[in-house]
Amino acid sequence: MFAPDPVRYAGVLELVTEITLLIALFSVGLRLGVPILDLRWVPPLRLAFVSMTITVALIAVVGVWGLDLPLGAAILLGGVLAPTDPVLASDIQSESGHAPDLTRFSLAAEGGLNDGAAFPFVLLGLGLMGQYELGENGWRWLAVDLAWAGLAGLFIGASVGALAGNLVVYLRTRHHRAVGMDEFLALGVIAVSYGSARLCFASGFLAVFTAGLALRRVRENPLGGSVPQGGGQAASALPVDFATHSHHASGAMTRAVRSFNEQLERLLELAMVVVVGAMLPFVTLSANLWWFIPLLFLVLRPLSVFAGLAGQPIPLHRRVMMSWFGIRGIGSMFYLVFALSHGDLGAFGTQLTAFALATVAASILAHGATVHALMGWYKRHEAA
Repeated sequence: MFAPDPVRYAGVLELVTEITLLIALFSVGLRLGVPILDLRWVPPLRLAFVSMTITVALIAVVGVWGLDLPLGAAILLGGVLAPTDPVLASDIQSESGHAPDLTRFSLAAEGGLNDGAAFPFVLLGLGLMGQYELGENGWRWLAVDLAWAGLAGLFIGASVGALAGNLVVYLRTRHHRAVGMDEFLALGVIAVSYGSARLCFASGFLAVFTAGLALRRVRENPLGGSVPQGGGQAASALPVDFATHSHHASGAMTRAVRSFNEQLERLLELAMVVVVGAMLPFVTLSANLWWFIPLLFLVLRPLSVFAGLAGQPIPLHRRVMMSWFGIRGIGSMFYLVFALSHGDLGAFGTQLTAFALATVAASILAHGATVHALMGWYKRHEAA
C-alpha cells in the first residue's frame, strides 16, 4: 500500500527530507542557549567539522579497500553516512538555558552543524564520479562548495535571524504591531535564510541553523522608565502583555516560535521514520552490511570522536557517550535521495541505497534501545 521506491521517487523524497531537515535545524538552533563566543562551543565545532571529516575519510578507506568501490563512490558513501542526526536524538538533546550538560549540548550542536558541513563531500563524491562539475583541478569545489558555502551560509543565517528578530521586537514594543502569528515568523525566517543562502551559492542548512541561533539571541530593548512585569512568572501566563512589553518581548517571541517549531518537528519526525521503514523492502541485503554497520558504530565513529577531541579536557565517560550517540537519520536520507536524483549512479545507486537505509534503520534500533540505560549510566558518572 505504501512503498516509496527511493530511486523512482527520489525527487519527491528529496523535497520531503529537505523540509524536515530545515525544520529540525532551526529547532536545534533555537534550543541552544550557550553564548556564541563561549569555549563550550569548541567540542561541538570539532565534532562537526574535524570528526565528521575524519569519518568521511575512514568510510572512504573502508569503501575502497573493503567494499571494492572506486574512490568517488567511496567518498560519496562517506558523505552520506557521516552526518549525525538533529531530529532523532530527542532523548539526548541539549536542555535550554545557558548552562546545559556538555555532552547533550555537544551532540545537539554537532547534529545542527554537520548536516551542512557534509554537503561538500557529497558533491566531491559525485564530482569524482563525473556527475558534478568540480572545476579545473577542483578549484570550484574548493573555493565555492567548501570555503564560500560554509562561511557565507553562517553569515547569511545569522544576519537574517538577527534582523528579523530585532525588527519584530521593535515593532511589538514600540508600535504594538506584528503581534501573534509566530508560526509564520518561524516559517518565514527558515524560508528567507534558506532561499537567500541558495541564491548566493551558500549552505542553506548552515544558514537555517545559525538563523535559529541568532533569533534565540535577540536582546530585549527596554523603554526608558519601564520595569519588568509579572515578578518573573512565565511569559505564557500573559501572552499579549509580555509579547509587547519591552522587557519581555524577545523572550516571549523566542518561546512562541520554539513551541510551534518543536511541534512541527515532532510531526515530521514521525512521518520520516515511517517513510524510512516503508523503504526498507528496497534494501538489497549483502554480506558486507553485517560487518560494515558494526564497524561504523563501534570503530569508525569512536575513532573520529577521540581524534577530533584530542587535547580537550573531556572526561572518558563523556567521550564514550559522544562516540556512541552518533545517530544517523534524516540527514543521511536527504543526501541519499539527493545523490540519486542528481546523478546517474548505475549499479552503485542500489548499493548506496542499501547501505544508507540499513545504517539508518540499525541506528534507530540500536541507539533507541540503548538510550535510557546509557543515559542512566551517564548520570551516575556525572554525579560521581
